[in-house]
Amino acid sequence: MSQDDASRSGAWPALRERAVAEMFVSLADTLVDDYDVVEVLDHLVRSCVSLLDVSEAGLLLDDQRGKLALVASSSEETRLLEMFVLQNNQGPCLDCVRGRGIVTSADLEADHDRWPSFVPQALAAGFRSVTAVPLRLRDDVIGGLNMFSDRPMLLTDADLRLAQALADAATIGILQQRAVHRTSVLAEQLQMALNSRVSIEQAKGVIAERHNVPMDVAFEALRRHARDNNLKLHDVASGVVSGDITPGLAGTA
Repeated sequence: MSQDDASRSGAWPALRERAVAEMFVSLADTLVDDYDVVEVLDHLVRSCVSLLDVSEAGLLLDDQRGKLALVASSSEETRLLEMFVLQNNQGPCLDCVRGRGIVTSADLEADHDRWPSFVPQALAAGFRSVTAVPLRLRDDVIGGLNMFSDRPMLLTDADLRLAQALADAATIGILQQRAVHRTSVLAEQLQMALNSRVSIEQAKGVIAERHNVPMDVAFEALRRHARDNNLKLHDVASGVVSGDITPGLAGTA
């Protein structure tokens, strides 16, 4: 059932409450030793789109070397925009991480002077407003969650609190590893996440070219194969790149 159908039938509040609970359970699972950072954060951005009044979402993480890097995005358009943000060192997510607080723009067209490079690219991608929340725990800020809407708007206070709570839970899951092992696990995990993202992007390209499909469809094929075969996303991606795994598309053999 889609969100619109659920809303019309009156079932959406109950379905949303269950989905929120499932998301927090998923984030709580990151407190165990073995989990896939990229998969968890990909789940986070997709949950933001399904649970909140936003069109797309993307997530940047600190690579522990003083730079931010894209780790998860809900669509190819979001990925490209976030890459543009990083290349031009400008945008709400960067301000959010640097200032350690929530950054919003209810109407990007009115904020051109605020981000003169970012705003035209965001508008060209079809986005009209943005909300960025930090991934933080006390003094530790390890990244930012960017949420975009295709119309001028601000998230409600309730949705903003939920977005920050999800980001905080993800942060706790990542930082927990450092506390448990008392080593450079955080830096290693973030680097592994970035390496995994490179492999995933390569695998998306292989599938997209092989089946002549958009990158979003290719990524969904990767996720489906990982889920159906109880494999980690980066392991499937590596297998696709090496030629050992050939995920099919939905509805195909």
